[in-house]
Amino acid sequence: MAIASRVSKRALSTFAAAKLPEAVAAAEPLPPATPAPCERAGSRVLGFEDTGRLFAGEPTSALVRTLAALQALSVGPLVDAATAALRSPAVAGSALGRAAARATAYRHFCAGETADEAAAVVRRLWRGGMGGILDYGIEDAEDGHACDRNAAGFIAAVDVAASLPPGSASVCIKITALCPIALLEKTSDLLRWQKKHPSFNLPWKAHSFPILSDSSPLYLTASEPPALTAEEERELELAHERLLAVCARCAEHGIPLLVDAEYATVQPAIDYFTLVGALAFNGEARAADGERPIVHGTIQAYLRDARDRLEAMVAAAERERVRLGLKVVRGAYLTRETRLAASFGVPSPIHGSIQDTHDCYNGCATFLLDRVRRGSASVMLATHNIESGQLAAAQALELGIPKGDRNLQFAQLMGMADGLSLSLRNAGFQVSKYLPYGPVEQIIPYLIRRAEENRGLLSASSFDRQLLRTELARRVKAAVVGRG
Repeated sequence: MAIASRVSKRALSTFAAAKLPEAVAAAEPLPPATPAPCERAGSRVLGFEDTGRLFAGEPTSALVRTLAALQALSVGPLVDAATAALRSPAVAGSALGRAAARATAYRHFCAGETADEAAAVVRRLWRGGMGGILDYGIEDAEDGHACDRNAAGFIAAVDVAASLPPGSASVCIKITALCPIALLEKTSDLLRWQKKHPSFNLPWKAHSFPILSDSSPLYLTASEPPALTAEEERELELAHERLLAVCARCAEHGIPLLVDAEYATVQPAIDYFTLVGALAFNGEARAADGERPIVHGTIQAYLRDARDRLEAMVAAAERERVRLGLKVVRGAYLTRETRLAASFGVPSPIHGSIQDTHDCYNGCATFLLDRVRRGSASVMLATHNIESGQLAAAQALELGIPKGDRNLQFAQLMGMADGLSLSLRNAGFQVSKYLPYGPVEQIIPYLIRRAEENRGLLSASSFDRQLLRTELARRVKAAVVGRG
């Protein structure tokens, strides 16, 4: 099966989205707020000391709600009980359970149940000088019919993004929503086996871009897997068509598409699909024009093989004159990966220490920033880590990358690391917030990952809680003095 350079009308019509509500389509473009200049002191490009300036324009009520939510998420036993409840079909499937989730974690981490609600959040962010990443929060499709529905949902998200102010929104998708899970697992097995045995033939494989490295967790495929059946090859082709239809709609409107990374049993197939899209839509003409690529893959820095795979992909893209787009994250499946490796009796594919993960993330960011400077790549640095944000911002300035360069983006999740987002914005960098939306029951896997990430007093949210307390105390003091 060859890679399509454009998508057939049939494929587009198959996944055509419903028309947008007039309220969304008629939204007036709003310019981003002009950030104030940031003084640089050594490598400290970002400023957090002046919380009044950092949170300027943020209502006190919103700061109080955010602090209360993050404080609750820092209480380990409470989070353990909540995640156990969310994992229970009896609780999560009940009206009362959904209502409780909607009023707590869902409200904090999600942009609403519909694309209209998420679009309103993007417009609010844009007025404040930031963008939004629309994530129709569906994953783990079981069959082709579900995949078709999901493709239509993703195309609808692209149409919503196209109705918003230019440059304000991008779209995020999961390949597990476009291809049945069982087929992704089998495809990943075959790709791992071919990495072990290069002469092993995969007649359906559409490109030879590197997907795995010698340091990848190849132990997940211990013996030769069965070949895809004719029916499975047809389903794989349909999954390609779904992805390419979404990519084509993004290309039509100039909307960047971010493909999420997931867990090791399906990640090789996800990277394979991502590169199919990149080769079709990030080609030589776009690279020559210096445009931001349409399709962006994801590197998870907590994996031991992250740097090896990154360097191999970048080298191949530069040889083929494909403008590579990549999002760099730390990773969100630590517990799952560790348990799976233990079941095989092998070391975890994740770095042995958090410092090793930090070092890998910062190293990948440095490597890609140099490619942004050269004009051969586009990068989104998705991080909640203050040191990583400081380091990348300082390196970008040292490399001479303009702060307004659309090929360098920073991103944080909605409800997390708001202090870092605002500081990057104030320093003049391009910043977006990741905005999941969809029915509560559909978003539960995402909520569980966010709850676990924030669990405990030493969680990633501790710095934000400190900033919020400082700013709220400052506002209370100013109010008391003002009344005096």
